[in-house]
Amino acid sequence: MMASTLSRLATLAICVALLPAEELAAAPPLAILGGTIHTMNGPPLFDGVVLLVDGKVEAVGPAGVVPIPAGATVLKAAVVTPGLIDAHCAIGLSGHLNQKQDQDQLDTSTAMQPELRAIDAYNPQERLIEWVRGFGVTTLHTGHAPGALISGQTMIVKTSGKTVEEATVRPTAMVAVTLGDAGRAAGKDAEKKSPGTRSKAVAMLRGELVKGREYLRKRHLADASKHPDKDLHLEAIGAVLEGHWPLLVTADRAADIASALRIAEEFGIRIVLDSGAESYLLIEQLKGAKVPVIVHPTMRRSGMGETENLSFETAAKLRAAGIPVALQSGYESYVPKARVVLFEAGVAAANGLSLEEALAAITIDAARILGIEERVGSLQPGRDGDVALFDGDPFEYTTHCIGTVVNGELVSREPR
Repeated sequence: MMASTLSRLATLAICVALLPAEELAAAPPLAILGGTIHTMNGPPLFDGVVLLVDGKVEAVGPAGVVPIPAGATVLKAAVVTPGLIDAHCAIGLSGHLNQKQDQDQLDTSTAMQPELRAIDAYNPQERLIEWVRGFGVTTLHTGHAPGALISGQTMIVKTSGKTVEEATVRPTAMVAVTLGDAGRAAGKDAEKKSPGTRSKAVAMLRGELVKGREYLRKRHLADASKHPDKDLHLEAIGAVLEGHWPLLVTADRAADIASALRIAEEFGIRIVLDSGAESYLLIEQLKGAKVPVIVHPTMRRSGMGETENLSFETAAKLRAAGIPVALQSGYESYVPKARVVLFEAGVAAANGLSLEEALAAITIDAARILGIEERVGSLQPGRDGDVALFDGDPFEYTTHCIGTVVNGELVSREPR
């Protein structure tokens, strides 16, 4: 066992002694030598180099063409990819202990709370972050989970940083909405709460958007004395209506997805479909509305309720139709607390996606859906220095992630 471990560690060759974590901010340039480099900005590069300087990609090219500066730290890997992106999760709000004190992803005291900010609950020291980072995940779209009609805001973070400010890429990314069973009142007093039915949920959501539209109208009146008092709830709804943030709509049944499309058309707002177990039944409608889909985890439980018709082939069917698709680790209130998108992509690759398409769904395509493709998702000059290193095919079961680099710093080096 020790020999095997040493062999895997040898793959991550470090020619210059590694600096302690607290000194990495002043680290020298980092050169990553890869047998195969998937830049996601063109065809794979064989026997190449990714050079990182000051936290950014400085150059990518063939070995011998990209000069390696004197004193640079050098890493080697069989396969190199951009840092992986988890397109939707609750990591950092949902903790590994599954105890009350580390479960801040959902407040069910009232049905609609768009003013709840993920940044106020995100814990950058949560062990789940370290866990997924060890598998090459460098960016998370995380925040308030499905389970309320409007559960709150989501955010985009890197999987490194001691404080939430250091980790944050975008403090607010979307406003999370749940249509279907999870967005309806539950428990012993459910009959006394709203929404109790699907039609009630849609009516409440439409009513909130109407209130938001009126709030915006008054706020833009020429007479400042007639402006409404600032309302955090309606400010968030107003940001959706003005196009600053999309609604992240978690819906699985085709009927609920259709309701989301009607709302988007009625109010002229952007939506991103989340989960979408039956989204393959509405391919033409989704394509016509230009709605991207963050497909449910392939390992999500099925066989009951709204997920009884989910399919491992959904991502492939949507992508083949020209619909933007990304993959996610997802969220469940009990277990597993965090899946790994690398494995989700591997299953999708075995069920219709090509290897390159599956990798794109957790790198560049995910970045485009999240609107952060100018920073992450590909290896090209000027992008953030986020890189995952593997000792073989990333989707092969026996392969290990042997290094994770975030913003040009080696933040994980234990083979997983």
